[in-house]
Amino acid sequence: MTGIEEKLPSGVLLTTVEGVAGYMRKASFWPATFGLACCAIEMMTSGGPKYDLARFGMEVFRASPRQADLMIVAGRVSQKMAPVLRQIYDQMPNPKWVLAMGVCSSSGGMFNNYAIVQGVDHVVPVDMYLPGCPPRPEMLIDAILKLHDQVQNTKLGANRVREIEELETAALSALPTSEMKGMLR
Repeated sequence: MTGIEEKLPSGVLLTTVEGVAGYMRKASFWPATFGLACCAIEMMTSGGPKYDLARFGMEVFRASPRQADLMIVAGRVSQKMAPVLRQIYDQMPNPKWVLAMGVCSSSGGMFNNYAIVQGVDHVVPVDMYLPGCPPRPEMLIDAILKLHDQVQNTKLGANRVREIEELETAALSALPTSEMKGMLR
């Protein structure tokens, strides 16, 4: 049994437009800096020579949101900083992704009070959550690699619209966390 691969000359690659676009997007992340607390030190360390984010094409953290497509929110977000975070997110060109780095940006952390946003997902949509207080650079690199896989498999055009509708339908039909019965209830 012979397939199409045996009939093609050597050096020919078959793929889809979505596959090529996903590969190009994942291989060219340009992160925007948004370091707010101790997690920012770990984020800066991951860009240094020991952990070397440059091997993923992410060596330069952009100071301008118009040149960035990945926002790494590292640390706690105060109520006063939330509108600034949203404005920077809105200034980023599409497609754009958000990584919530650390327990404070993911869920408010130990700061359960009126001054700290209890999860950055109340301000911007988050694509990847990275737990830890503070998470190590290895964990950040692992989260970035998982985000690479997510971006690689993102659909385009009408397929993306259909994918978003399916995800929203699944989220709306999910059981609310207040009704979930777990080990603590």
